[in-house]
Amino acid sequence: MTNIQFPYPEPPAFGKLLDIAPGIMWMRLPLPFRLDHVNIYLIEDGDGWCVLDAGIWDQRTIDLWEAVLAGPLAGSRLTRLIVTHHHPDHIGLAGWLCRRAEIPLLTSQTAYLACANLSLAPGSPQDRQFHDFYINHGTTREVADQMGTHGLDYLRMVSPLPNTFLRLLSRDMITIGARRFRILTGDGHAPEQVMLYCDEDQLFFPADQVIAKISPNVSVWPNEPDGDPLGHFVRTARRIRDNLPDDVLVLPGHQLPFTGLHARCSELVEHHDRRCDLIGEAVRAGPMTVNDLVPVVFPRELDLHQFGFAFSETLAHVNRMLRRGELTRTAGPDGIVRYAASGRRKAEDDI
Repeated sequence: MTNIQFPYPEPPAFGKLLDIAPGIMWMRLPLPFRLDHVNIYLIEDGDGWCVLDAGIWDQRTIDLWEAVLAGPLAGSRLTRLIVTHHHPDHIGLAGWLCRRAEIPLLTSQTAYLACANLSLAPGSPQDRQFHDFYINHGTTREVADQMGTHGLDYLRMVSPLPNTFLRLLSRDMITIGARRFRILTGDGHAPEQVMLYCDEDQLFFPADQVIAKISPNVSVWPNEPDGDPLGHFVRTARRIRDNLPDDVLVLPGHQLPFTGLHARCSELVEHHDRRCDLIGEAVRAGPMTVNDLVPVVFPRELDLHQFGFAFSETLAHVNRMLRRGELTRTAGPDGIVRYAASGRRKAEDDI
């Protein structure tokens, strides 16, 4: 990370605002997870402030927003809310904030519909499909039962969405105050994740697509069990690296703002290549399930919440390797799916 610099080495305290560029304020809100925060940005918008992401739906976050609205933003108004993607730490409080401030929601169609489907349809994680997804990839029935009932509790930390929204599409231009932003979208971490780029001021808001010191989660979920989100993620990282300047100020959804975009995009691609190599080395000893491979990729101890992400990200690497021809897949008489080394790798044009 020698080419990556952190111009703002100290983040603001939860619920406090920090000026980081003319007309740009940075706020952090807490999360009840190992990754304990999400970054919120306020962009000056005429006589008010456009908000980028909302935080998760819990009482602590609501209380912090109320304090901000009654404190540093007292006398100001919010103009609109842009939500980057459907994960609850970003969209969770969107409905509440839009109603509280009487502002419109702007997001991608995928984010809006995915949130409505996954987070606001609370019965879906208990469907048989979700249970069998874990069983078929080698977990015990106990773990599968836990994943179906409590492993995805965070998905429900979302307030009811507004009934309407304004769709943001890749290549759209949006004016926020005196600035013009190009809408970009990325995939892999979340489908059609919205990113903002201001060429004139060299500002890039990538949400969770590019983060300085952690790799964004890239997961396969039960509703798309054969999907290739890792391929989508790598393509997006390369497209960002090849099409945006290296000296932009990167304002991500987590951790610190940084410069050195190209180096970080390359590091993320290399990181996932190394994880694929670990899987390839492990299966040379014999066929393995995704459950067998989780500790190969994530050797630390995991709680149930962390296991769900680790399991789904391990499967993302397996699916990528299947696409590249590095693995073969077989299902035994017990219905359990196992993966073995194929001894070959397909050539690819772009990944």
